[in-house]
Amino acid sequence: MTIMKKILIWLSLVLPGLLFVSCGKDDDELQKSTEDDFLVFGHFYGECAGEYCVEIFKIEDAKVYEDTDDQYPGTTTFYEGDFSVELSDTSYNLVFDLIEDFPDDLWSEAEKVIGQPDAGDWGGLYIEYKKGDDHDYWVLDQMKPNVPATYHEFIDSINAKIELLQP
Repeated sequence: MTIMKKILIWLSLVLPGLLFVSCGKDDDELQKSTEDDFLVFGHFYGECAGEYCVEIFKIEDAKVYEDTDDQYPGTTTFYEGDFSVELSDTSYNLVFDLIEDFPDDLWSEAEKVIGQPDAGDWGGLYIEYKKGDDHDYWVLDQMKPNVPATYHEFIDSINAKIELLQP
């Protein structure tokens, strides 16, 4: 047997094992870093009547849940909703990309309230994100001139996703 043939045999036996071990470790680490992650998003309108005045949802564990409390979110603490209603896989497929669209600039915002949410009865958005060790919330104005332009596309995306989840 030639040396080249021995090297090829050795590589064909060793490389798959190395790939298996390294891929498995990365998957485990990825699973640990994301298993508790979630995104809460929704809108609220103060001068409004009916079910659609406060709509808040939570994306977690490859599922989307609807809040049944429908309480107007505050601006000084996390929203404490009741996310006990699991929506369909189809609903999840409509909104899961909000996590990818999340503007990283929000993490560095000094204020939790951006703009003047619902000040003129135009509504506001509630966003809460837990990603690894980072966990924070923001209340955004729906009136785009009151919000930095870097968030306009995300505001549009959230409103579009909420509309898709409406029956």
